[in-house]
Amino acid sequence: MNFPDDTIAAVSTPPGEGGIGIVRLSGKEAISIVDRIFVSPAGKLPSGVRSHSVIYGFIKDPDTSEKIDEVIVTVMRAPRTYTREDVVEINCHGGMLPLRRILGSVISQGSRPAEPGEFTRRAFLNGRVDLSQAEAVIDVIKARTEQAERMAIQQLEGRLSAEITALRDCVTESCALVETYIDFPEEEVELPDSASFISSMQDILDRLSALSRSFEEGRLFREGAAMAIVGKPNVGKSSLLNTLLKKDRAIVTDLPGTTRDIIEEGLNIDGIPVRIMDTAGIREAHDLVEAEGIRRSLAAIEGADIILAVYDASRVLDRADRQIIGKVNNKKTISVINKWDISNGDFDAEDNGLNIYPTVKISALRGEGIDVLKDTIVAALLSNKAMPGQDSAADILITNVRHKQLVDGAFASLWQARGTFEKGEPLEVTALFLREALNSLGEIIGVVTTDDILNKIFAEFCIGK
Repeated sequence: MNFPDDTIAAVSTPPGEGGIGIVRLSGKEAISIVDRIFVSPAGKLPSGVRSHSVIYGFIKDPDTSEKIDEVIVTVMRAPRTYTREDVVEINCHGGMLPLRRILGSVISQGSRPAEPGEFTRRAFLNGRVDLSQAEAVIDVIKARTEQAERMAIQQLEGRLSAEITALRDCVTESCALVETYIDFPEEEVELPDSASFISSMQDILDRLSALSRSFEEGRLFREGAAMAIVGKPNVGKSSLLNTLLKKDRAIVTDLPGTTRDIIEEGLNIDGIPVRIMDTAGIREAHDLVEAEGIRRSLAAIEGADIILAVYDASRVLDRADRQIIGKVNNKKTISVINKWDISNGDFDAEDNGLNIYPTVKISALRGEGIDVLKDTIVAALLSNKAMPGQDSAADILITNVRHKQLVDGAFASLWQARGTFEKGEPLEVTALFLREALNSLGEIIGVVTTDDILNKIFAEFCIGK
């Protein structure tokens, strides 16, 4: 693995106009590069101030000495920096022109443009964070809800790293016992006690299993869920969408078939980012446009994580309703009985075959029952109602598919190690599987890694982070 010794630079603020823009440098020449293009009315230079000092001045064009912009420069000396290298941040006005000119100036003086995620990659390579913590940085940036951000912060703080490290320590201990017995037979090293050895591995297996099961819940908070509102025409799907969003997003009329295409919007439901899809009413199509809308509705059902199947409580279920029940039969579904405020009270979910799903009675027009519906959605999406990120000993969740695959790989290897040990197979085979488990866990936190893995991970980052 290569440890770069050059100096990188990038604009670390989003493109566009703003009050402040930041050009960031990291590397052994960062301070001296800024020295050559910085002018201070007080005669100060970045190289002449203590670490974590802020100085006021101007950035000048290195060729013409023309002042480019009025700036504040922050000097941070290694190792107490984000990358554990010398870091300089130039705070200028947030227009694209001054940012481009300042970046061009520092590059002309010996830095090079940073690659996506290269600042965080250097933080990892220099040992400030492990790999799972580095990945948490992008999760913090991309978090769409407070719960998602809280989970990312916990990973950034090292809670997942601590659990993985503890598991690796346990596997290492088991592996050391087996390999010591193999390598030093003449020393009469005792074979690990069978019962305690198997019990120790089972404890690790249980903890790995719990982490693996947490992925589906963690993924929802990180990536969100797709939810499709389906039903026949005029049952109130668009009214439900508008009520959930608290705005008139979809056109609502008494005419059946108003919605011809899928309408998508984002919503935060108890910290879960949800992509809601209002679909065209499913029935026998009357024209080509409606047929295409219905086709897209059926595709939305297949791709959704959860379905809100809407029925009209003021009418008897008909053939079209029965078709809906059949279409969602194998999906995670909530039966939403709408227009309950104008029903005669005779609608019975069990009589209509809807009791196989959670059933919620609402009035989308009046907003009645919506809170109960939201609670039901959360309960259906999550294995339990406890919110990740709250103080709990059991709320370490994995949210990253790479972590999930490696945890499952470690579980599989450890399961095989236990099996070979119980069957009395050669201990070299048990040791091999234990080593595989160690490597899988090591890849999560970066103890075992390759440049290909790092390139793939940090390619997801924005430039300047």
